[in-house]
Amino acid sequence: MDMLLTRRETLRMLTASGVAASTLGLISNAQVVSSTPATPLSMPGLHKGKVVAVRNPRSHVGGAFQQQPIQAMIRRGMMELTGAPDWQSAWRQFFDKTDVVGVKFNPVGRPVVVGSREVFNEIFTGLEACGIPRRNIVAYDRYRSEFFTAGFDKWLPEGVRIMWAAEGYEEFQMDIEGYDPDHYFDIPLTTPGYPMTNPRNRRSHAAKFITQEVSKLVNVPLLKDHASAGVTLALKNLSHGFVNNVFRSHSTRTLNACGAFIPAAVSIPAIRNKAVLHILDGIKAMYHDGPQGVKAYGENKHVFEHHTMYFATDAVALDTICAPEVDKARLARGYKSVAETVDPGFVRRQPEHIEIAGALGLGESDPKKIETVRVELT
Repeated sequence: MDMLLTRRETLRMLTASGVAASTLGLISNAQVVSSTPATPLSMPGLHKGKVVAVRNPRSHVGGAFQQQPIQAMIRRGMMELTGAPDWQSAWRQFFDKTDVVGVKFNPVGRPVVVGSREVFNEIFTGLEACGIPRRNIVAYDRYRSEFFTAGFDKWLPEGVRIMWAAEGYEEFQMDIEGYDPDHYFDIPLTTPGYPMTNPRNRRSHAAKFITQEVSKLVNVPLLKDHASAGVTLALKNLSHGFVNNVFRSHSTRTLNACGAFIPAAVSIPAIRNKAVLHILDGIKAMYHDGPQGVKAYGENKHVFEHHTMYFATDAVALDTICAPEVDKARLARGYKSVAETVDPGFVRRQPEHIEIAGALGLGESDPKKIETVRVELT
């Protein structure tokens, strides 16, 4: 059994960070059970505290993603992150032909903010440059139905496999089929009406995909606002993408525990030790009404073209740099910042999970200690 930190260390760091007492209590009582060993690539990875942002205004033109500009963005971003002399060597810092690599995309913002075939293609090209056969590359999302509804299956090269943890969304999500009983985190939080005395109500189990099927993971989040978490970036793509029983993290308008839930989920060693690379697709982004964005309006009302992709091994640093971009877009359009906004569904939606994840050692959350490399392509 691996504890997040000792109780005393956790209390000291979170108190210093000004974390709410309710969140502090959940985190300090968290237990994580998993046997996946750490490696030098484990979060925060080879390049702690470093984020590369590559912008290219030609990446999305006339309503269409552009293959060559996106290819150039990803290759340059990988080289800037790693310091490698060429893009192939950059990918080989993380992967070799013996790996089985999972790639986690995000279909929740469909149909308008789900990434692009062009980004998919270049990620698969990078993995193949490491000598990994296509049968050992696995595209994943938690729900099979969302993966196919988003059309991801049509974007995959022939031979790339597809996996999921469950068929589709269910409100309480405590079915353990597709999840590993030996890899979970346990915190004193349940969905209202589900007794704390039942361990299953307190636990979220990691998907068998990440615990049993792959040796490493490429995390491909998007740049989006989120109703309860404030933002949904690299950390939340991992937490809510790989475990069951997530409804308890934001079960009512006033019971919003994302600040504790997200870092606890990512701390499961099977997740944090295999997520070796994070490539955030911010070409098209969402500044309000996330994570779906268009669900209530039927139009692209809160979508904006950011034309930027971000690269990191440190998911906490990545989220620290990217979260303000959502606020910039909000403020430019007359909205208050995420932290100052009361969502119709949630009274409080502070994106505190990023700083808490930093306090727990998952990465660097102090902007003053983060090296941000910005590249402008034309």
